[in-house]
Amino acid sequence: QVQLVESGGGLVQPGGSLRLSCAASGFTFSIYAMSWYRQAPGKERELVARITTLGGSTNYADSVKGRFTISRDTSKNTVYLQMNSLKSEDTAVYYCNTHKNGMDYWGKGTLVTVSS
Repeated sequence: QVQLVESGGGLVQPGGSLRLSCAASGFTFSIYAMSWYRQAPGKERELVARITTLGGSTNYADSVKGRFTISRDTSKNTVYLQMNSLKSEDTAVYYCNTHKNGMDYWGKGTLVTVSS
């Protein structure tokens, strides 16, 4: 079955960087788009970044453009989110997502806290 396992979250100071990873299994990773979402306390889950198959195209939320980079390594079945110049408003639980055969699949999330 589809499994998505996020890692790499933690506490970081404003202006700092983190790299999130999402290890995927149970499906043919290379032929599906992958996305990162986040959900801050009291807010709805929102799309942060998306990458198409083979990394041919990427999309970002306006709030993270120029600071975050999504990438994928097909040899490792892993998608990454490099987050630079972090701000307090980036604090959230970050989720990995894929959409396959009409269904959304989610990981359990990894918490990112940006605070001094």
